[in-house]
Amino acid sequence: MTMTTELTPLLKQLKLGAMADTLTERIALARREQLDYASFLEIILSDEVNRRANRRMELRIRAAGFEETCRLEDFDWSASITLDRRLLDAVFSLEFLAKHEHVLLVGPAGVGKTFLAQALGYTAVRAGHTVRFLHADDFFRAMAQARVDNSLERAFRSVLSPDLLILDDLGLHKLTAQQSSDLYELIIGRHRSSSFIITSNRAVEEWLSLFEDPILGNSALDRLANASYQIVIEGRSYRERLSPHQALLGTVSRILTNNGD
Repeated sequence: MTMTTELTPLLKQLKLGAMADTLTERIALARREQLDYASFLEIILSDEVNRRANRRMELRIRAAGFEETCRLEDFDWSASITLDRRLLDAVFSLEFLAKHEHVLLVGPAGVGKTFLAQALGYTAVRAGHTVRFLHADDFFRAMAQARVDNSLERAFRSVLSPDLLILDDLGLHKLTAQQSSDLYELIIGRHRSSSFIITSNRAVEEWLSLFEDPILGNSALDRLANASYQIVIEGRSYRERLSPHQALLGTVSRILTNNGD
């Protein structure tokens, strides 16, 4: 029976079972480097601290509900878009989270709003914050279903609790009276206590027209707009460049160019 086999039950009893996976390797390292007991203990405990930190981050990423893992360094800056990089760099510092401020990303379809919103959310998760990503329509559907299920309080609490709530594609259509009320309660509930990222194809000035009740809209949007970074993205949809039609045109263009040579 090896030393690792003897130690494994004890490690599991102390809820350190994952340590057994690397223990043989660490014992070999300690013998090779002739480490003293304190140095060996520091190494195996550091391994466990790192494992737990990575596990917590994985759980936060899963709980966030991102559509995909997006990172700012992977953004396609060759796309035909314009935005204020100074503002973008400012929000990626995450200072807005400490101040309970918000980020509003607006612009036409396909210019990267959702990618940047998720990249900002991913950065926040890596910094230790809790994040939730939701399509705006999914939020309204969830609230409607919660009323049917008698679980409205729990459902609403789930969107109030994260440090950062990403509400994607707000404003695809005019809101009903109930949806207007739900959005108002959401904005009021999170104002000055946590942060939003909201993406929309509509300019912020147009959001008031979404509300059934302009008084609710004014009250909510005044709080939101005056505590937010507004990043306007302009340009052509990057999806256009990915279409089979554009790919074919690019191939034909290259053939003609080569034949011209």
